[in-house]
Amino acid sequence: MEEKKLLERITINPKIFGGKPIIRGRRLAVEHILGMLAAGDSSETILEGYPWLEPEDVQACLVYAHKVVGHERIEPLQLESYA
Repeated sequence: MEEKKLLERITINPKIFGGKPIIRGRRLAVEHILGMLAAGDSSETILEGYPWLEPEDVQACLVYAHKVVGHERIEPLQLESYA
């Protein structure tokens, strides 16, 4: 599935989770799926836990995260030593 179509699965509704990105208008935040993946859960485990979820939804979360991080700029933090 092409990237644009995948991103259409990610929606924002100000009435759900304060407008955080969610999957297909449902009460499941993108950050929750990303957190599960980061914790080591497989896509299969996530899909088993949410029967309505489709493999493309998990992929859409990853594409969304990639897009967001791609626009981030991080400045190095310099810490002073007080020895």
